[in-house]
Amino acid sequence: MNLEWLLPILVVTASMLAVLGMVRRIRMWLRGQASPVAIIGGLMAMPRRYLVDLHHVVARDKVMSHTHVATAGGFVLSVLLIFAVHVFGVAKEILSYLLLVSLALMFTGALFVFRRRLNPPSRLSKGPWMRLPKSLLMFSVSFFLVTLPVSGVLPEQFSHWAIVTVLLVAIVWGMGEMFFGMGWGGPMKHAFAGALHLAFHRRPERFGGGRSTGLKPVDLEADKLGVEQPSDFKWNQLLGFDACVQCGKCEAMCPAFAAGQPLNPKKLIQDMVVGLAGGTDQHYAGSPYPGKEVGHAKGDPHQPIVGGVLNSETLWSCTTCRACVEECPMMIEHVDAIVDMRRFLTLEKGQTPEKGVEVLENLIYTDNPSGYAPQRRSHWAADQSLNLMSDVKRADVLFWVSDGAFDMRSQRILKSFVQILKAAKIDVAILGDEELDSGDVARRLGDDATFQRLARRNIETLEKYEFSCIVTTDPHAFHCLKNEYPELYPAGQSPQYQVWHHTTFINQLVEKGLIHLRPYQGGKVTYHDPCYLGRYNGEYDSPRAVLAQLGIEVSEMVRSGFRSRCCGGGGGAPITDIPGERRIADMRMDDIRETGAELVAVGCQQCTAMLEGVVEPRPEVKDIAELVAEALFETSVESSGETNGETSVEANKSHSAETGVWTPDTQAVTV
Repeated sequence: MNLEWLLPILVVTASMLAVLGMVRRIRMWLRGQASPVAIIGGLMAMPRRYLVDLHHVVARDKVMSHTHVATAGGFVLSVLLIFAVHVFGVAKEILSYLLLVSLALMFTGALFVFRRRLNPPSRLSKGPWMRLPKSLLMFSVSFFLVTLPVSGVLPEQFSHWAIVTVLLVAIVWGMGEMFFGMGWGGPMKHAFAGALHLAFHRRPERFGGGRSTGLKPVDLEADKLGVEQPSDFKWNQLLGFDACVQCGKCEAMCPAFAAGQPLNPKKLIQDMVVGLAGGTDQHYAGSPYPGKEVGHAKGDPHQPIVGGVLNSETLWSCTTCRACVEECPMMIEHVDAIVDMRRFLTLEKGQTPEKGVEVLENLIYTDNPSGYAPQRRSHWAADQSLNLMSDVKRADVLFWVSDGAFDMRSQRILKSFVQILKAAKIDVAILGDEELDSGDVARRLGDDATFQRLARRNIETLEKYEFSCIVTTDPHAFHCLKNEYPELYPAGQSPQYQVWHHTTFINQLVEKGLIHLRPYQGGKVTYHDPCYLGRYNGEYDSPRAVLAQLGIEVSEMVRSGFRSRCCGGGGGAPITDIPGERRIADMRMDDIRETGAELVAVGCQQCTAMLEGVVEPRPEVKDIAELVAEALFETSVESSGETNGETSVEANKSHSAETGVWTPDTQAVTV
């Protein structure tokens, strides 16, 4: 017996079976709704997305990054060379040596995978995933051995029947996992689905260093609003679910999972796969939802998701912080899926939990979530001598105050920022009672109809006036205005202004010398990154730069930057109030206490409220605007502006004329 004629038959047969399985999976994805993609462009972009963009995420763990390059790269190259050498016999004398090298590379990577699986972290799924390193080793070793005679390293008589039998078993085992599993299911399924997911990603803007975080708008004229059953998702969303590698990095970062609420983003994605393919979750081998046993989820592509594969409490536990999305090595969009399912519950079923119904009704009738009389929106500014846009028609800066206008604690932040603007002699105005809620809460709770109504009315108001930029102290409003409003402008139109977060704007005022600050005299300070400023908009540097201008050396938390832990205040989570074992804000305060900081600086009104809601004793919580306002040299701008008889205002006008547009990083604003 020898493998010279048998091996090509096995390889071709395994490949054909794999292709049949792949066709079956593609038909499953196509049960979803239409979603236009650039087929040729996506396929051409896929190698770069896989080798560069994806590995920017994977490279956060250097060992696993190198392991993945060796294992996956060695496997892909080996498969191509196996066909060339063993099936078609192309340049066997040369390519067989290259095949040996690629198989050795794959074997080396597989050894690291095997070692990882000897004592896997709790976030990793077990079950079938435990056999993957063995299959990788079996595939690489068996094909390495059968290639040795072809390369001339071993004599052709090497194909003794006993050796051939052992190799045959090893080859079938290895190919069964590597080829058959890619199409029909198993750990290697992610290799096939993942490659196409990157090619036809729902947010191609994320590749090449881009950012895309705004929710997709709902067609309010559609027959069904939101997602009720798996087939209601876009087909490339279903493809994305199938690409999950069950690494559990999303699970490890999820604040709701850590708090013991009934949400595990990895389990959620796997439940979507169960819903797509049908069956139950009894074979799921990862961590369950906290407080929920595995084995009760039953799915069907044309049956409701809620009540089938998951409970509604799972969806309402999400804070929409995007920590799961930021960590996912396959760039899956968990938050999009959650909000899509919330939309059906809210818009079609009216099943928003707890205070959600009251909040949405308040937004409908009073244009703010707390139900305050709209005429009270500008009461906080009665002593601030601020211009109204309705009076002046034009200003350099439009200050979007958001719903902090109704909250006494947030009003202190607003007034601090106004104090800074006045010290810098900035031409600023507010909308007053014309400003409505940005619609953030409504949209995260699934009520896109209310969001779109509020957004369009706000856009109509903004279009009436002239201003160079909008500045706001609220990252949630900042995100809506910057990333979600543009899609609601009439066709062919777009905003003609920049939107800034106040920490970025303050940083520019300091750097341009328009305000001068005394050094901070307090104790140790740490900084909490708001989710909607950091992960949603990539602004991590400006708040820290402002603190550095105050002479503060930030004592960073372990969970900071893009890995910052959510305060628990986003996504309507405080409204839906799903119980867990702990409060997310308490966990975040524990992170803060570990630094030994006496004060935590923040850049978000909701973060301030959530962190100050933690029972004392705890560090003091202050917005960066408050710290800067306390440190202002009240006469510094005036004295620096009196040059050759110029007043401060004239000096600032001169400064604007000389410097024109400010250009921090990739953005610009005229002041």
